[in-house]
Amino acid sequence: MEKTSNNPKTSETAPNKTMKALVYDGPGKIQLKDVPLPKIEKTTDVLVKILKTTICGTDLGILHGKTPSVKPGTTLGHEGVGVIEEIGTSVRNFKKGYHVIISCITSDGSCEYCKKQMYAHCEDGGWILGHLINGTQAEYVRIPHADNSLHLIPQGANEEALVMLSDILPTGHEIGVVNGGVKPGDTIAIVGSGPIGMSALLTAQFYSPSKIYVIDMDENRLKMAEKFGATDTINSAKEDVQKRILKETKDGVDVAIEAVGVPATFDICQKIVRPGGHIANIGVHGKPVELQIQDLWIQNITITMGLVNTNTTPMLLKTVSSGKLEPSKLITHHFKLSEILKAYEVFGNAAKEKAMKVIIEP
Repeated sequence: MEKTSNNPKTSETAPNKTMKALVYDGPGKIQLKDVPLPKIEKTTDVLVKILKTTICGTDLGILHGKTPSVKPGTTLGHEGVGVIEEIGTSVRNFKKGYHVIISCITSDGSCEYCKKQMYAHCEDGGWILGHLINGTQAEYVRIPHADNSLHLIPQGANEEALVMLSDILPTGHEIGVVNGGVKPGDTIAIVGSGPIGMSALLTAQFYSPSKIYVIDMDENRLKMAEKFGATDTINSAKEDVQKRILKETKDGVDVAIEAVGVPATFDICQKIVRPGGHIANIGVHGKPVELQIQDLWIQNITITMGLVNTNTTPMLLKTVSSGKLEPSKLITHHFKLSEILKAYEVFGNAAKEKAMKVIIEP
């Protein structure tokens, strides 16, 4: 387990004017190449040297053309931990040499949305890293609004595990569990057991549901879900999910969490949610789904969806520090930055490679 210290120290900025970065060149095209080293552009910026980063399902979505707002030439990535190399003159909460978690959401902390804790919709931020500006799959990254967009790593913490706090854990928790209204005694179903589904599984247990179904077509992931706390698993390639759940419950699940982002998994949620229940959509959808409103309008259900705000990251950081939450369980592979194309290949073929989250480091 790697340990880290946050005693301020003097850090030398990289002497080279270029660095290695994973660059998006259009649908289906990525390459690791030399790009200019980022610089402080505003007084609220910091420059972070990346120590560890990872790949998100959203990055795969960009690669597959799901996110046309990402322009060719953009460095991908919105997760990671690192050490601060340079700070803008207005930065108050951080110093050179501090080890930090990079939030996937950038927040100026002062706009109308930030005052509502809707940081995902910050008027000068939101999800911009690896989307609208260059991201973290590189040797260095510029972080705007650093005081509100970084989290100090506690002394002695496992940096590798804390990469999971950049995005997937707060996403699974906020968009799946909290928005889904999971309560003690609930029966819930998580459709999809990739990193986001597993994050929902881990954090749902804070709220003591009585039964947690995890549904997937990957037997390896279903076995992993059982180790992580699922009470029941269903292989949707081998079994009728609706028939099984309606047989084992009174009339469906209280909360159905969609954690894939394809029409078939959203459809499963529509079929298994009980009257008065909740469908919480986490998955990133690249095309329309068919809403069975003719059946659902009379069922008094709630449907929520959204982009993570990361307002629960400080709480999650405390649970990790206390040992209550162990996000390191999600890490299955390690790569060097020079091997990032191989990392994408492995992550993109998760079932074959038995991959969950990958860690990439210099």
